[in-house]
Amino acid sequence: MELHERLTTARPAPPPGRDDPFAELKNRVHLAVIGELGPQLFNVNMDPVALRDRVVVDIKRHLADEPGISRDDRERLASAIADDALGHGPLERLLADDSISEIMVNGPYDVWIERHGRLFDTNVRFDDESHMRRIINKIVAEVGRRVDESSPMVDARLPDGSRVNIIIPPLSLSGPLITIRKFSKKRLTLDEMIKIGTLNTEAVDYLQRCVHAELNILISGGTGSGKTTLLNALSAAIPDEDRIVTIEDAAELQLNQRHVLRLESRPKNIEGEGEVPIRELVRNSLRMRPDRIVVGEVRGAEALDMLQAMNTGHDGSLSTVHANSPRDALARVETMVLMAGFDLPVRAIRQQVCSALDLIVHLERLEDGTRRVTRITEVQRMEADVVTLQELFKFNFDGKTGDGKIVGGLCSTGMRPESIHKFEKRGITLPLSMFQPGVVQGNGAGERPTL
Repeated sequence: MELHERLTTARPAPPPGRDDPFAELKNRVHLAVIGELGPQLFNVNMDPVALRDRVVVDIKRHLADEPGISRDDRERLASAIADDALGHGPLERLLADDSISEIMVNGPYDVWIERHGRLFDTNVRFDDESHMRRIINKIVAEVGRRVDESSPMVDARLPDGSRVNIIIPPLSLSGPLITIRKFSKKRLTLDEMIKIGTLNTEAVDYLQRCVHAELNILISGGTGSGKTTLLNALSAAIPDEDRIVTIEDAAELQLNQRHVLRLESRPKNIEGEGEVPIRELVRNSLRMRPDRIVVGEVRGAEALDMLQAMNTGHDGSLSTVHANSPRDALARVETMVLMAGFDLPVRAIRQQVCSALDLIVHLERLEDGTRRVTRITEVQRMEADVVTLQELFKFNFDGKTGDGKIVGGLCSTGMRPESIHKFEKRGITLPLSMFQPGVVQGNGAGERPTL
């Protein structure tokens, strides 16, 4: 049976009174071992066999001080605690499945996954809540953090780059909760995105020319719509000789150029100090002589510094923002600029926005779970107090197939961009034929008819 079929089969309810009689002992020994070994547990250069032997020796030393435990129980406990200390328990096989994009643990007996944009229940279970807390302690120990009643919420990152959010009581009324956004080991290219229907050939050709012409591009979309994936794919078009500075909350971008400088924000430590927000990194990046600034996601006051960077010679910058439409993306940027604490008039903010941004690429996750670029919109000039937008490409919905798949594709609206002079300035040709409405690619089920 396939792994995903085994994971999504009916899961029996936990039997009553199933709590592990050794739960308290496991917790105590587990915390003692990860506290003593510390960074050695997460040293990727250490031989895994030697590391496991070292962990088992330490566990058995602690268990030797516990009276009333049989030899068989000691061996079993040592193996179980070592598995939890060196891996992620029942979550290990989910983390190893590349087809899973998200893991959601709603308690020790309720684990869900996202695969191909849809949610599935699984038969994965922890032994009990105590077992789940041990795995949580292992995850946060990897990044030098802790989670307890005094600090009941934490964002962390696994060694493979996957993002983890953990929240426990008293903030969670339904017990400990874990949400893992898995880090994709495979970087999608723009050509592959054409094959799966996210974009069409004309749109990809236009976007690549926009990157070469150093247009400032904002990628918008909802949670899980594929913004970072598209940002990664677009970044491949940046010339190899450019000096690129990437700024992220959690390092997800995978740029292959020779001259890439990666910055990552830092959260508060256990004492509530040492935080370095995205905004400080954006300011610092301006002193690093960047040709391009790539901000993984704009979500706060750093929006003002990013706009100023775009308006002071740092053309060709890329970023993402959570929004439901291109117009909403502009409204969100305005709101985030106000979060910087300056009492700026709205008209001044909008003038900054329309002079800084050139293009908004909007993605959506559709009902069938597919992620599509639904709009490519040019940011134009101010008219009165409104920033004018012009749609260059738009997703046309043609209906659904019998199995619920959405049929449609991205096509040109027939409008020509007004920023042609920016392409000419960089010596980039822009064939106007790519903006002629015509045959476009759909979702892989064939070509759509001529408009």
